[in-house]
Amino acid sequence: MELQTMQPNTEWEPAGYEESVAALGADDYTFHVWGGDWCIDCQQQLPDFGAALDAAGVDPGNVEHYPVEKAEDGSKTGPGVEEYGIEYIPTVVVEKDGEELVRFVESEAVPIAVYLGKELRAPNE
Repeated sequence: MELQTMQPNTEWEPAGYEESVAALGADDYTFHVWGGDWCIDCQQQLPDFGAALDAAGVDPGNVEHYPVEKAEDGSKTGPGVEEYGIEYIPTVVVEKDGEELVRFVESEAVPIAVYLGKELRAPNE
């Protein structure tokens, strides 16, 4: 099932985000995205991230969606939640060849694409 909130924001402009966009598309990464269409943070952050992935030319087959629900006790439930230790959404895990390279969790101070782009570039800088 796809997250509707991952539909690219058609008004998002890559100008000013060139380095981040380039880093997202620089390798054959797999992006694991946990979110909920009901979640305010996901509604605010994921459409721009979807647009950044689109601008980077990331193959949609390399973006895996994990819809999350909220249990009565506030915990998150859904595919991969326990396996990846997901507590907050949105969470995006970037992997290459099955190895986790970087993880964005809801409360970072910068947009998802900026955070991930910086972290993916860091080993090469």
